[in-house]
Amino acid sequence: MRLLNEQALGDDVTASGRFVMTIGALLGQCRPGSFGGAACQTARHVRFLPHAAMKYILVTGGVISGIGKGIIASSVGTILKSCGLHVTAIKIDPYINIDAGTFSPYEHGEVFVLDDGGEVDLDLGNYERFLDIRLTKDNNLTTGKIYQSVINKERRGDYLGKTVQVVPHITDAIQEWVMRQARIPVDDDGVEPQVCVIELGGTVGDIESMPFIEAFRQFQFKVKRENFCNIHVSLVPQPSATGEQKTKPTQNSVRELRGLGLSPDLIVCRCSTPLDNAVKEKISMFCHVEPEQVICIHDVSSIYRVPLLLEDQGVVGYFCRRLDLPIEMRPRKMLTKWKEMSDRSDRLLEHCSIALVGKYTKFSDSYASVIKALEHSALAINHKLEVKYIDSADLEPATLQDEPVKYHEAWQKLCSADGILVPGGFGVRGTEGKIQAISWARKQKKPFLGVCLGMQLAVCEFARNVLGWKDANSTEFDPESKHPVVIDMPEHNPGQMGGTMRLGKRRTIFKSNTSILRRLYGDAEYVDERHRHRFEVNPELKQHFEEKGFRFVGQDVEGERMEIIELDDHSYFVGVQYHPEFTSRPIKPSPPYFGLLLAAAGKLQNYLLKGCRLSPRDTTDSTSHGKKCSLLKKWMYHLLVQREYSGLK
Repeated sequence: MRLLNEQALGDDVTASGRFVMTIGALLGQCRPGSFGGAACQTARHVRFLPHAAMKYILVTGGVISGIGKGIIASSVGTILKSCGLHVTAIKIDPYINIDAGTFSPYEHGEVFVLDDGGEVDLDLGNYERFLDIRLTKDNNLTTGKIYQSVINKERRGDYLGKTVQVVPHITDAIQEWVMRQARIPVDDDGVEPQVCVIELGGTVGDIESMPFIEAFRQFQFKVKRENFCNIHVSLVPQPSATGEQKTKPTQNSVRELRGLGLSPDLIVCRCSTPLDNAVKEKISMFCHVEPEQVICIHDVSSIYRVPLLLEDQGVVGYFCRRLDLPIEMRPRKMLTKWKEMSDRSDRLLEHCSIALVGKYTKFSDSYASVIKALEHSALAINHKLEVKYIDSADLEPATLQDEPVKYHEAWQKLCSADGILVPGGFGVRGTEGKIQAISWARKQKKPFLGVCLGMQLAVCEFARNVLGWKDANSTEFDPESKHPVVIDMPEHNPGQMGGTMRLGKRRTIFKSNTSILRRLYGDAEYVDERHRHRFEVNPELKQHFEEKGFRFVGQDVEGERMEIIELDDHSYFVGVQYHPEFTSRPIKPSPPYFGLLLAAAGKLQNYLLKGCRLSPRDTTDSTSHGKKCSLLKKWMYHLLVQREYSGLK
């Protein structure tokens, strides 16, 4: 229970319009014999209020999977957070896996790692980047976790001998999980969230998601209508043969959802071009919603424009009325920054190319956070990013024999790039190609960043080509190597694959005052970054490397694990054992990636000389600059035409 002091509602009112006091503090002011005093007069005007009700927004999808539910859920959270609300997010994945840790990147994209070591769906990365929050592994709910929880309770006898069934036991467990997790603070201020955005993965009608749909059908009545609403994301295809926007898939999807007991409050239509008014009205009529409840999210130049699209179509006002949210309708600085950032990204003139040498390049979501971290850094220095995807196997001599064209194309991409990035991965396939790319970056003085496996292979390359240990390798790939420069960590490999790596946020201590990366981190003594690995650099061989200028400038707290490497006499040759991309934010890029982009753009040394500050030309919003360039071009074109015309005369 909370207390509302009705007399204190003045200048000291909190953002939500309530002045909260504890009973003890209030009654402590009423001493014996002091009745009638100011404190006790206040006590007479105090009434009890129930705990503020949590608001739940469920995001479902229809027609096809991968339609953009994660971006829309993140964008909804963003516009609500811009209104001053505390927002959290939950992702539900209907697969039976306990978590995403054992997935191939080709299954569901990258495995995102949280502070607590949770290996989760990449959509939680979108939530963290959009909302600037820190989630936990319980914010990712799977069928496997729910069934495991219910079966454990049954084994303990918690159900008192009853028959354990999908309804009510599984559905109750889902509801309890959501209600419990929604209350966990995710912001740095530790304040309990007010709104919980829940994304249900997959497509409505999938047999595996039925228990979750049923759970939320019951849930809407449990928490009351004014505290729950449903956003349904659907596809409006536009066949090239006719060019007409088709509403039938959306009608069928909404009909199926309503048949399962959920009625959408907002229908978000994904389409290639903006919806025609006639199409909106048709969806409104056949799907039993008002036209204002049909929201169009068409293809845009940047995903950071999606919150602005939602804002422009009155979504905040609708939530304010539908969920009775305490929102003041005033200009919001957070969305203004998003608009400035989106506008700036569309006007960038200078380009910077990064060769991403990986194993899973056929599916860009395999490196979703890596790409976002590169984009954040490129935007910070006002450059348009060009990522050149290179399958590392294509750089190997075997490809030259089998497919020479593919081999030469891969090397052409690598040689023409401004910088080289070798991200993490598992397994031996393509590792020799990565080593070839690292060798080229080292010899040609190209800016290089190695992440996790990329750092380990940089150690292998240096050992082979500088120290002369021709068979140097990781025990992951060659257990019999005479020079095992990368070894496994037995305590993190007990024989079970899932959740047994060195995971989550760990501290790295800088051991050098002259480290480039330390300066990029603001001359910090240590950094806390997220890890996901089972192998480490062999600490016994450290001295051999440092004698040749290959320095281990960052180590773990115990000084046993090598975390950061840097190479002397190179503009930017950096490797990190952790995954800095997981904590990169649009307006706060990750320092290792930021350093790579600065070096690739030829601005790193100038940045370091100026005390790690960008020059005004690099940091200024290029609006006026872009307009001046455009006017200059028009003026020059006008002069050219005038001169040609005069010549004709």
